[in-house]
Amino acid sequence: MSRAIQNPVLIMAAMGALGLAGSSFAAPTTMHHHHHVSSYARMKAETIDERIATLHAELMITPDEETNWRAVADTMRANDMAMQKLLADNKATNAQGRVTAVDDLKTYESFNRAHVEGLKDLIASFGTLYDAMPDGQKQVADHVFHDFNRGGLRA
Repeated sequence: MSRAIQNPVLIMAAMGALGLAGSSFAAPTTMHHHHHVSSYARMKAETIDERIATLHAELMITPDEETNWRAVADTMRANDMAMQKLLADNKATNAQGRVTAVDDLKTYESFNRAHVEGLKDLIASFGTLYDAMPDGQKQVADHVFHDFNRGGLRA
């Protein structure tokens, strides 16, 4: 098994249906690998823009909601970019030589920190959208999140 993030695994348990950054939110394979493999494989095939488009359709975003939706989509893209940078940095570090157990723990911490910060931003932007939705659409969103979490992303 790889010691660091050579084969990234999703750590999106709390992200629900937004899949915050599609395949990008990852954790080192040394920690919790088996909990997220199937979800990772499912999400890996989607790009962030594909995930955003899918969610737009699933959540039935109306023209009046587009401004709030754009904030959600922008947050997802920013989170994806942040995670891609961490992945690239980690790959470069691994290519330089030996990775220690302490290095693995620091890598895990940095991915989790990015995950939490991304979640905070996503909760804020999605919360604004969700709060403005009519009750029927909120039920659709609740269902989308619930079904997504059944796919193995719950911790």
